[in-house]
Order: sequence, then structure tokens, then C-alpha cells
Amino acid sequence: MEENIEKYGVAVIVVFGALIIGGLMAATISFGHRNGFLFSLGAATAAWITGFTMVLNLPRVYGVIVAISILLALCATLSLVI
Repeated sequence: MEENIEKYGVAVIVVFGALIIGGLMAATISFGHRNGFLFSLGAATAAWITGFTMVLNLPRVYGVIVAISILLALCATLSLVI
């Protein structure tokens, strides 16, 4: 895995960013929830940053930023439900 770390970092950026932006942002925009949109924007930004931490080989920072991204995505989802 060490030899192709850039490929994995780019995959993380593309997959997480596309899923969060495509799913949560579209849902919150269509339902008119501004707070959910901002939460999903923050989650997408945090997921985008995780790709760079993977490329720079910072595993602890990677774990913290993934946790932040998951928390923001959960907040965006809860803003749609509540």
C-alpha cells in the first residue's frame, strides 16, 4: 500500500467528497435546510482534507479529520430528519 499512497489519497478525496456533496448537499438544498447544507459543506471539506493527510502520511490527523467529517455528516442528516 505504501507504493500507491497517492492513488489512495486521491480516491479518498473523490469518493468521500462526491458522496457527501452529491447526496447530502442535494438533499438539503431541495428541502431548503440551510443549516444542513452548511454541515454537509463542512463534511465535504473535511473529507477533502483527509486525502491530503493520507498523501502526507499523517495517520493520527487522518483519523481525527475523518471523525470530524462523520460528525458533520451526521449533523447534516439529523437536520433533515428533525
